[in-house]
Amino acid sequence: MQRESRILAVFLAAGLCLAACGGDGRPKGAEGGHDRPGGGPAPPTSPPAATPTGPEPTSCPGGGQLIKAVDIPAVHADPVRVPEATISGQKVPAVTIPGVDIPAQHVPAQCVEHKPAPGGCLGAITIPGVTIPAVKIPAVTIPGVKAPGIDAPPVTRSEISRLAVTRLGVTREEVCQSKPSKEGEYVSSVYRASLYRSSLYRSSLYRSSLYRASVCNDKQECIPAVSVPGVSVPGVSVDGVSVPGASLKAYVAGPGEVIKGDDSIAYNIKADVLFDFGKADIKPAAEAELTKIAESIGKEVPAGAAIQVDGHTDAKGDPASNQTLSERRAQAIVGWLAAKGGIDRSRLKATGYGETKPAAPNTRPDGSDSPDGRAKNRRVVISATR
Repeated sequence: MQRESRILAVFLAAGLCLAACGGDGRPKGAEGGHDRPGGGPAPPTSPPAATPTGPEPTSCPGGGQLIKAVDIPAVHADPVRVPEATISGQKVPAVTIPGVDIPAQHVPAQCVEHKPAPGGCLGAITIPGVTIPAVKIPAVTIPGVKAPGIDAPPVTRSEISRLAVTRLGVTREEVCQSKPSKEGEYVSSVYRASLYRSSLYRSSLYRSSLYRASVCNDKQECIPAVSVPGVSVPGVSVDGVSVPGASLKAYVAGPGEVIKGDDSIAYNIKADVLFDFGKADIKPAAEAELTKIAESIGKEVPAGAAIQVDGHTDAKGDPASNQTLSERRAQAIVGWLAAKGGIDRSRLKATGYGETKPAAPNTRPDGSDSPDGRAKNRRVVISATR
């Protein structure tokens, strides 16, 4: 009897230590999943991530930067079965202690977004937000046993969790060169700064093992020892993402200026050279200018590179009609470059901006009409990455 009492005393002391020390000898702390059993003090809540839309990308438009997916493997631990026992004629039923099944998680692939911009501009870029999802290891208990001569208390490990970890998206806005007011004017360079979304990490978590010792009464009737292995979930990292800076070089304005940047080229053509007022049919006299541009594209732009054609109008008339006219003019230039300029149609994209991106004021400071300003705004810009 004395031996069994000593065994029980040791077991109770071990149980007290497990409760005080978090179950594996490590002190409970104020933060972290292992040190936050039963809910405890929680880390600050992360802001919600932007919800992705559409299917997960495997490549990005125009050969843009793909941010790779991160796969987080599933975690599995088998259940533990405690067999039935009979103590002084009293049956202690068998018990199955549940295992652990944490499904695999996935941080989807993303694309760095490059918004289209007219020639003479560097478009806005966005690195989207990202979230590593939350995870938890459930609580577990080895049940206690009360039988003649035996009183074994339960042993428990509380739920352990990690909150979701989020990085919000970051953006660089569009930057544009100043619009020249006359031929021969110097237009300074512009620079769009680099952009960086920092890395993020969801730390590992661990639910320590549990043990209930065998306990016997004075008749040497015993309940079996029970052991539940520890469960761990590894940490998860998502790498940082960077987009380098870009620039457009300075130039001197000409009648049909060519704007060369470090990795881009744009041709700015006055619409009055290409079209009659309010029309979208290319003038026969404009073909010589378009032929020179097509030849320059063949020399300056890599084969297969995308070519953007942007149409712009002045502010005379209603905005809806101007938008439609700018689109029709851009499409007309695309049609000519494909049919007569020797450029594959699949490389060409037409966009109309209407009156939304003026190159000069449509009116003078006193509010009167500015024919010169409106003439500068009626234009087509053909641009490509070199």
